[in-house]
Amino acid sequence: MSERSSDRSERSQEERRRLAEIFGDVLPEQTSDDRDPDARREAVEERERADEWLRRQVPPHHG
Repeated sequence: MSERSSDRSERSQEERRRLAEIFGDVLPEQTSDDRDPDARREAVEERERADEWLRRQVPPHHG
């Protein structure tokens, strides 16, 4: 590897380290295509049930 490539590589690594320090891990550990689609559907259904329960708890004068 040439000296110039080495400098770029070191600079690039330093830049990535600084960006990670500032912004943290921006990308998720798993992407949606890695996840089980049934688990997502179940989570959506659970959220909808929770929302419906919350709507039923609202007093009539607030609806």
